[in-house]
Amino acid sequence: QVQLVESGGGLVQAGGSLSLSCAASGSFFSINAMGWYRQAPGKRRELVARVTVGGITNYADSVKGRFTISRDNAKNTVYLQMNSLKPEDTAVYYCNADLHVPPGLPDYYWGQGTQVTVSS
Repeated sequence: QVQLVESGGGLVQAGGSLSLSCAASGSFFSINAMGWYRQAPGKRRELVARVTVGGITNYADSVKGRFTISRDNAKNTVYLQMNSLKPEDTAVYYCNADLHVPPGLPDYYWGQGTQVTVSS
């Protein structure tokens, strides 16, 4: 069983910072990519940032210059440093992992979500 454990959500004032972490564990061989998505009430889940095992990153336009994704492949962990937070960043943030797994198992997993709330 694959588990994605997220931490670091919380409440912060506009202009502040938060850091999120997500660690993957369980029955997988290796990681293709990990990233963060978010979903606000009444909106669709959207990509925030993603990083491949080779270090290629991509970001939503709305967070470029403010958020930084990084990873530690040895720890199977991805991080999201969020600076200059805005109320519009308020959402549940979900970790995502694209994995190489044993035959017959899913290869795409989600964390449970962590709430990020930015007050004005």
